[in-house]
Amino acid sequence: MTVRYLKEDTSWLYREATGSERIIELLWGDHLDMVDTEQAGARDQVRARGRTGYVDRVDIGDESLLEVYFIDVGQGDGVLIRTPDDRHLMIDGGFKRASQPSGKNAADFVDWKFVRDYGGESIHLDAMIATHNDADHYGGLSDLLDAAQNTQLEAKAVTVDAFYHAGVGWWKDAQGGRWLGQTTPDRQHLLQLMGDRNDVLQSLQEGAARQLQGEWARMMGKVAETKGRTGAPTTIERISHFDAHVPGFGPREAGGLSIRILAPVEFEVDGQPALRHFGSQDSQNTNGNSVLLRLDYGHARILLTGDLNRLSQRALLDDYAGEHGEFACDVAKACHHGSDDISYGFLEAMRPAVSIISSGDTERHDHPRPSIVAASAVTGHVEIDGDRLVTPLVYSTELSRSHDLGRVLELRLDDGETRTVLQGEQLRGAQVKARVASPGAVAATTVTRNLGGVYIVTGMTYGLVNVRTDGRKIVCATLNEGQKTWQTKVVQARF
Repeated sequence: MTVRYLKEDTSWLYREATGSERIIELLWGDHLDMVDTEQAGARDQVRARGRTGYVDRVDIGDESLLEVYFIDVGQGDGVLIRTPDDRHLMIDGGFKRASQPSGKNAADFVDWKFVRDYGGESIHLDAMIATHNDADHYGGLSDLLDAAQNTQLEAKAVTVDAFYHAGVGWWKDAQGGRWLGQTTPDRQHLLQLMGDRNDVLQSLQEGAARQLQGEWARMMGKVAETKGRTGAPTTIERISHFDAHVPGFGPREAGGLSIRILAPVEFEVDGQPALRHFGSQDSQNTNGNSVLLRLDYGHARILLTGDLNRLSQRALLDDYAGEHGEFACDVAKACHHGSDDISYGFLEAMRPAVSIISSGDTERHDHPRPSIVAASAVTGHVEIDGDRLVTPLVYSTELSRSHDLGRVLELRLDDGETRTVLQGEQLRGAQVKARVASPGAVAATTVTRNLGGVYIVTGMTYGLVNVRTDGRKIVCATLNEGQKTWQTKVVQARF
């Protein structure tokens, strides 16, 4: 089936070839599987976003875009990238489903994208990247690769050609607990880094001198079991600024798109690779050594920052002294979910027109912090049109998410032979038990509530932020939960 693309910022998918009944609103760059182009009227029949309908012919074009999806995973990160030449990269995935209040993470969006939107039967990723070894980033990747959870996905298979990581891993210590491994005597560098596929396989062996630990080990075990499109084992590699670009996405390899690797910054200590040791707290080192990527397409730049913190950002400003322009971008995924452990100088170096904060509305970290929302604005690229602010723009997946609530009015129980109906005061005698999972919690709690006066969630709109560009224009879009239409902002690429 021929694939074309929507060329207007938004357009409607109609129920019929003529008439005004609308199905859904489509977004610039949406894939259109051409079903029937022989219509006598002004519309063509297409399949888009899992629906079949009709689109005005004048709104259909041939240009494929760079698409970046900032997925609402609550506390954590999850980013899906689709390149103009139809390759896909997955970067992080949020907590595992079992630790998600909604039971959903990035794996579910990727499943929808490939099966419902594209109409396929399987998921294929050209690359998967774990920016660092914190569970709110790799958990959803683990779910996506977990064959035991295949009933949770509509896709019949998941293949991944290459898996890339920052090198910092969770290792088993002498007591069976976890640590980040050996450091240099002066505590300036981490020395115990994960490497390629063979190194990872050895590190998964029971009794290995360097043995991976816990959930991180289980995650890497699933990666090791995964196959690529050809059936060959998934490539596993550590990446750093020494690589310059994600393999296969150099400036001359990706049809106009390049993906720079700006961090972690790698050092050589006594002939072996090393990364900075940022402090005594594990989180300072896992976050501080996050993979930092810059997507360059045409005149557009998109910076993906993982969980970089103030110490690592200050170090990067020193590492790139005289080259702070490397961090300048049109769109930035805000560092560390809107934490205030951020360098103001680094925000000034980024100077994005658009900042996107991935934060959760039920988490315990109080993200995004007010000072960082303000700092993201005052350090952003300013553009004024007349008396109207064009940029900077600050998005938050938490603010974009919404719930529809409804009060329980009636309970019906029907076992096929008898029907019981409870209403009004009768509901106060009926109790329900609910499983409540806090983000990242090891175990869920159980609560009991009387149905009388209880409100239930009747619908949810996830706070996904779409970013699409042709290298000149950038469209940022979120779904308007009330009207089920797209709210779009347009900025011009400036590099």
